[in-house]
Amino acid sequence: MTVGSARVPASEELRWITERAVADIILRDEFVGAVTSGRALRLKMGFDPSAPDLTLGHAVGLRKLRQLQELGHTIVVIVGDWTARIGDPAGQSTYLRQFSKIVDRDLTEIRWQSEWFDEFTLTTIVNLSAKFTVAQMLERGDFAERFAAQKPIGIHELFYPLLQAYDSVAVKADVEFGGTDQTFNLLVGRQLQPEFGQKPQAVFTVPLLVGTDGVKMSKSQGNYVALDEPPHEMYGKLMSITDPLVGDYFELLTDVSDEDLAGIREAVAQGGTGARDAKMRLAREIVSQYHGEHVANRAEEEFQRVFSKRETPEEALDLPVAFNGAARVDIDLTDVLVSAGVAPSKSEVRRLVTQGAVEVNGTPVASTRVTVGKETMIRIGKYRFVRILDSNKAPRAKG
Repeated sequence: MTVGSARVPASEELRWITERAVADIILRDEFVGAVTSGRALRLKMGFDPSAPDLTLGHAVGLRKLRQLQELGHTIVVIVGDWTARIGDPAGQSTYLRQFSKIVDRDLTEIRWQSEWFDEFTLTTIVNLSAKFTVAQMLERGDFAERFAAQKPIGIHELFYPLLQAYDSVAVKADVEFGGTDQTFNLLVGRQLQPEFGQKPQAVFTVPLLVGTDGVKMSKSQGNYVALDEPPHEMYGKLMSITDPLVGDYFELLTDVSDEDLAGIREAVAQGGTGARDAKMRLAREIVSQYHGEHVANRAEEEFQRVFSKRETPEEALDLPVAFNGAARVDIDLTDVLVSAGVAPSKSEVRRLVTQGAVEVNGTPVASTRVTVGKETMIRIGKYRFVRILDSNKAPRAKG
């Protein structure tokens, strides 16, 4: 495949690319040589289309890809429409929909696994699987742990790293990007390419972003911040992270200078208003990236009104309910919250109620069956609000 040229990064740009928000580069000298050669590289990153959102955790790698894209290198996004049928035992899931919030979609090559895997025959699969042994696959951490614990491992699961590796062959990847939990899979691609006469790809891993509860950010943990999260929810979630994470979030998700970052870490370490102000700045900067500065300022004002001054939120969703002349009516939260799109399922509503995470006019409810009046405020979780209105009256104007 013919490739064009790319701009050679200045020394400070190269340092930023290879040191900031980087876990490991295999092999570093090989990667640096390629980036400074002036040849446009093909930078591969895969996405599993079975999940509904990209999160700030995914943004760490996408931001690194954007830096290289701005130098003239080609991002090759692999939509895992085929391996998604198998499932990744590491639990890593991604989605294509929001990635253009960070990288330039028009300058990105989008490829679907089905382009090559739909043409595979049994002979092709047998020949491909013969290039690796079961012992090699058991070097993967989660496989090794399950094998040692005598827990079942489906034969189809062993194909996942191999098929992901073949993606690198199919698109002639020069570099593959992923989180540290994907290192094994990325290295399988590096091992496989020479079998097809290709130069082995460099492997570029980025740190895993810690979620709002202190463990790896992921959809399955429910501790994530989605890239298309409503601005007031995004701001609120970022304000809920623990102080020790603020510096890491600035380092992995923003472009603040090293000097500024050092000052932020020091302010957070001292605690008090300095730590609070640093967290507010973080929330404002990240919301600005994905929603714009004006919207971020409004989200900050809303947060201060609701959580600092305990005032009624402006961003509450108005939910019409038929009162039919009565002052109060009984409603089932599982029905109204799901139909309003505030909760994804009735079981989720029941779970939140059980956890005490649903309040009616500031009081936690113990049942999904509640009595409400006109202008009743329902709070779901920390950042979602529903205002009950009489369906026989016109809805209030949004401020």
